[in-house]
Amino acid sequence: MSTASAPRSEKQIALDALRQMPEAATLEQMSEELAILAAIRRGEDAADDGRVLTHEEVKRRSASWTS
Repeated sequence: MSTASAPRSEKQIALDALRQMPEAATLEQMSEELAILAAIRRGEDAADDGRVLTHEEVKRRSASWTS
């Protein structure tokens, strides 16, 4: 029998994060926490899809921002 658990749903991830916040957390703080989780998920999805850049490519692209 496998001990691996099923992947958690996005709703479960959000609920777990909110439960860990202090009872006095504001709606704004909760919203920010969920926005951070959403951004992390987008980054993970991009990496899974191969939509990533090497460090050298990022340095090359960002060099034009300061010149």
